[in-house]
Amino acid sequence: MSLETEIKTDELLEKAAAAKAASVVLAQLSTDTKNRALEAIARAIRAHEAQILAANANDCAIAPPRIEIDRLRLTHERVAGMARDVEAVAKLADPVGEVFDATSRPNGLKVSKRRVPFGVVGVVYEARPNVTCDVAALCLKTGNAVVLRGGKEALESNRAIVAAIHQGLAGSDVPESAVQLIASTDRALVQRMLKLRQYLDVIVPRGGQGLIQATIENATVPVIETGAGVCHTYVDASADVEMATRIVHNAKVRRPTICNALDTVLVHRSIAATWLPAIAASWAHVPVEMRADPEAARLLASAGVACTPATAEDWGKEYLSLVAAVKVVGSLDEAIDHIRMFGSGHSEAIVTSDDKAASRFLNEVDAAAVFVNASTQFTDGAEFGLGAEVGISTQKLHARGPMGLRELTTYKWVIEGTGQTRP
Repeated sequence: MSLETEIKTDELLEKAAAAKAASVVLAQLSTDTKNRALEAIARAIRAHEAQILAANANDCAIAPPRIEIDRLRLTHERVAGMARDVEAVAKLADPVGEVFDATSRPNGLKVSKRRVPFGVVGVVYEARPNVTCDVAALCLKTGNAVVLRGGKEALESNRAIVAAIHQGLAGSDVPESAVQLIASTDRALVQRMLKLRQYLDVIVPRGGQGLIQATIENATVPVIETGAGVCHTYVDASADVEMATRIVHNAKVRRPTICNALDTVLVHRSIAATWLPAIAASWAHVPVEMRADPEAARLLASAGVACTPATAEDWGKEYLSLVAAVKVVGSLDEAIDHIRMFGSGHSEAIVTSDDKAASRFLNEVDAAAVFVNASTQFTDGAEFGLGAEVGISTQKLHARGPMGLRELTTYKWVIEGTGQTRP
């Protein structure tokens, strides 16, 4: 079978090849052209809200029990939010074409770097249909084509969203083929996608630890790793009790199923007897199950609060549910050591009124996002002014934390001469 025949009979190859061809066109488009296309996509998302919600309702109705329905479910507000995020991306500065690190050499050569798209971005993700829209918008703004492979549980939702995106692109200069959705639910296809170096320039996995680990272990396409979030908040000896309660409550309860939600709270021994009953009372209305170390359990019992004894498996665990581990520590050093041992490098926070403690925490905690007196749930592309995000990277390479437009580009060296030859 010839390669041309194989492509025509293989969904993955056909769509990846089409995305590769579209990326050549897309990389040369002006910022205004891309922005107009994004604005048209936002209008199409709003116009197709009924179809998107109907498709999503079908997905939710047949979702297996293991699926976090809150992540899968779309509402009028969430669809409207998707459209607003696309518009926000359109308003952001375009990094493509940016010239930086420009120098002139003694021989007269002018040397600089110019920011350019990756080319084709492959994204493998789970049952989060909003990811489809966010990723497509960011990729198009940066001149990248995208091949999307979402979880089968969100397939109908993703199809409806991509149909709206294509409708928005139909009257623009951006090829509709720049956004490709793989509809096959065959798991073997993902393994092939991870090795499709002739068409894909980078793979971004977005989902649970199992998906991310499988991608890292099997991909030959370069991977930008988005890591699981094991997020801590340390309530320092000098913390304002009321502030600490508000921050920790929000970090756990606002949306417990997202990667920046709090998993473990550490509290200094000197205020534990006062603060633990306060957070327990705040969480009792939800309720949040507290898995407490022996000292925290004793203090909670003295205040008449029931809790579950923590086991070794509770430290370093991403719960993604209304469960939180609770531990009493004797010092800032002990808190930092615990985070160093059990954190995943995602988001960590301290609540304190001590500037020196805040400074040490910021300097010594190794994570993509480190907070002082704020909820870890702010680790988000839109909240950081990026419009949206492809994912939250826990790597230490070019992309770390929420990945926006700049993280979807690379650069080329540009050298301009006047006839120089090397001796």
